[in-house]
Amino acid sequence: MRNSKLLRLMAALLSLSLIAAACGDSDADDSATETVETTEAAETTVAETTTTVAESTTTEAAVEEMFVPPAITIGYLLPQTGGLSVIVDALVKPLEMLAAEVTDAGYEVTLVPGDSGTDPNIASATADQLLTDNVSAIMGAAGSGQTVAVLDKVTGSQVVMCSGSNTGASLSTADDGGYYFRTAPSDVLQGPALADLITDDGGTSVGIVYRNDEYGAGFADVLTAGLEANGLTVAASVAYDPETTSFDAEAGEIAGAGVDALVVVAFAEGAQLFQALIEAGVGPADVATYGTDGLKDSVTWDAIDPSNPAVMEGIRGTAPSAAPANGEATFGDRFAAFAPDAPNIFSGQFYDCMMVTLLASAIAGSADPTVFVSEMNGVTAGGTKCTTYTDCIALIAAGEDIDYDGASGPLEFAENGEPSVGTYDLYEYDAEGNGNTFDQLVLGG
Repeated sequence: MRNSKLLRLMAALLSLSLIAAACGDSDADDSATETVETTEAAETTVAETTTTVAESTTTEAAVEEMFVPPAITIGYLLPQTGGLSVIVDALVKPLEMLAAEVTDAGYEVTLVPGDSGTDPNIASATADQLLTDNVSAIMGAAGSGQTVAVLDKVTGSQVVMCSGSNTGASLSTADDGGYYFRTAPSDVLQGPALADLITDDGGTSVGIVYRNDEYGAGFADVLTAGLEANGLTVAASVAYDPETTSFDAEAGEIAGAGVDALVVVAFAEGAQLFQALIEAGVGPADVATYGTDGLKDSVTWDAIDPSNPAVMEGIRGTAPSAAPANGEATFGDRFAAFAPDAPNIFSGQFYDCMMVTLLASAIAGSADPTVFVSEMNGVTAGGTKCTTYTDCIALIAAGEDIDYDGASGPLEFAENGEPSVGTYDLYEYDAEGNGNTFDQLVLGG
């Protein structure tokens, strides 16, 4: 791998040059002639050796300059419709930005769009189309539930799948044949972090209302374990159908439980849930309220109450960091310039998903996922540090192992293809309806 054939050829040519230089005519008629010929031979050998070294250096530079990563086609399976469509630009735009950077560097990558919705049936149909298009990898899905719905068909087709926003705990042990990866850390890390925030804020009796899907149910489980480990009581744990249009029953159950803290695990439908909670007297103004990454940027104040930006004031929560202090320093500014109107939740994570895929393909010298899949984990650990595409490609061209530290921070993939380190924002909504980061946590490792 890594231009091994070219490097072996270069070494062989160097060896032949040295042998040729050392093998001259050793016969002589007299000692004086022998001395002269020996001196001339020595001078010639030095000259030829010097020339060979110079040619070798030139050849190595040429080898690096000749290195061209394989052209690759990558599809994405992201929510152009459905409950997460409000953040689709946060997920798609970083892929488009990286594709533009690769093109500017003189290399070739093709992006094939696809809609996951927040519906397993939509995701499944789109995955079928992407596989028909012979993509080498699929970025997505956004929601853990949509990923679970297509995981078997994608990984069973031996196509790499990488999500920058799947946090569902069950995906850590999914049977994926080694073809599924994610750059968003598991809720196994985030659940206890949110439990600690609620505990530190003085909560004692907690209600949890959550989407009854892979993401919501998984988060509720790890959160409950974290709260109970901290000595808090989960007084109500209420699941809801993501397709429901009325949340009166769920709001009534929370109101009847007498909780002093409430966690909402929702996507965009959370706006209607909040309307019901406010009507039942258990809205953010009445009970200390917390959210997760699913809520951040998916639920906006004007969707709850168009006349009141302060309707979300005081809601606190956790989310994988959008601008981690340990992430690549220029990503935030570059992304803001490329997509000035896009939200940035999970943007760094999706950028990193595609970057890891591109670098693995470059190392393997192949766009065939059955060939480059074995390089995916190694890209993120154990080599020379690099943080940009051009820097990483230069190291690969020079034959070096790399350790990509990305926009979302150091990834350090574990054997199951997910980060062993998670960087989280702690956020709080202000009176203008903005969710502001007030602290960061680095967990795991």
